[in-house]
Amino acid sequence: MNARTPRTPPARRMGIALAATASVLSLTACGVIDGIGGGDSSASPEKRDDITVGLLLPDKDTARFEKFDHPLIKKEVAALTHDKGKVVYSNAGASPDKQSRQFQQMIADQVDVILVDAVDARSIAADVRKAKDAGIPVIAYDRLAEGPVDAYVSHDNELVGEVQGRTLVEELGSGRGDDKVVMMNGDPADPNSGRFKKGALGELEGQVDIVKKYDTDKWSPEAAEANMRKAIASVGLANIAAVYSANDGMAGAVIEALKDAGATTMPPVTGQDANLDAVQRIVAGEQFMTVYKPFRQEATNAARMAVYKVQERDIEFDALTQDSVDSGSAKGIPSHLVPVVAVTNANIEETVVRDGVYTVKQICTAEYKADCAAIGLE
Repeated sequence: MNARTPRTPPARRMGIALAATASVLSLTACGVIDGIGGGDSSASPEKRDDITVGLLLPDKDTARFEKFDHPLIKKEVAALTHDKGKVVYSNAGASPDKQSRQFQQMIADQVDVILVDAVDARSIAADVRKAKDAGIPVIAYDRLAEGPVDAYVSHDNELVGEVQGRTLVEELGSGRGDDKVVMMNGDPADPNSGRFKKGALGELEGQVDIVKKYDTDKWSPEAAEANMRKAIASVGLANIAAVYSANDGMAGAVIEALKDAGATTMPPVTGQDANLDAVQRIVAGEQFMTVYKPFRQEATNAARMAVYKVQERDIEFDALTQDSVDSGSAKGIPSHLVPVVAVTNANIEETVVRDGVYTVKQICTAEYKADCAAIGLE
């Protein structure tokens, strides 16, 4: 399993992430990082702006990739390069083979740097090595790819699982160790899945009775729904106190299976990614929570790291990579880990609305207007 080096206790993780951000802000104030958020007019001639960033994202089921990550990275690369830099983008549609072909095409096209969110972290290692042999730096984005990656930008993924598990236990209440919980984990080929699972189990084990555990190939909502139907048939709908779902796509499928089985009141169901439909399910009382991972910060910093790496701006690059993680094939990978927060119906306005991810109008459509009014989201 991938591990942070050294492992930082949960209570200190947000402080470390904030310290890294503070370091960047300090450098900005001193004039070292002039380019953050709007280009660097002081860049010397050899630090060229006409760079090409290759962006490889893993799937279209996760709504944020197409809606937020790609456009945010594209916008920041343009800002940092006086509109001379460009992003070449490909989405693998959850296919490792397709992503490998896309990766090799970017090598053949001689892009300057590759940002890759791997469908399969292990199989992508061969392509990472080919890029390195071609002199193209590779930055792992959101999921930690194996192979000689130059850096990694993501969220504290073990903390994601801890937040999900802890929020679920708090909702169920103390002294309820016999509560039956179904655990719907992510794709075993995704190294993040193991970290989510580890964090969640650290909060759930000994507090609840985990009666069923499923790994979900390619994070498929269809597979999650099929597995949830199996769990309902085996455990009994009335006996399921809660469902740990590793992300929002699977949470929606789990909820559909529960509805089809006759559930009128939903047990608490977790999620991750703060997809719009998940936030609306939370408003409607169908999904209990999601983990909001500020992807604006993740995407923006990924773009900065890519540009700084090509432009050999080592001070700025190092300021953004003050964390360190290990993969299955490398140790001490320079990293930037963004903190996360649990979103429930009590704090939608203070999280995804305040950060400009969604407006109240986007969330509170006609279908959800009454539910929004009931929780004071108007």
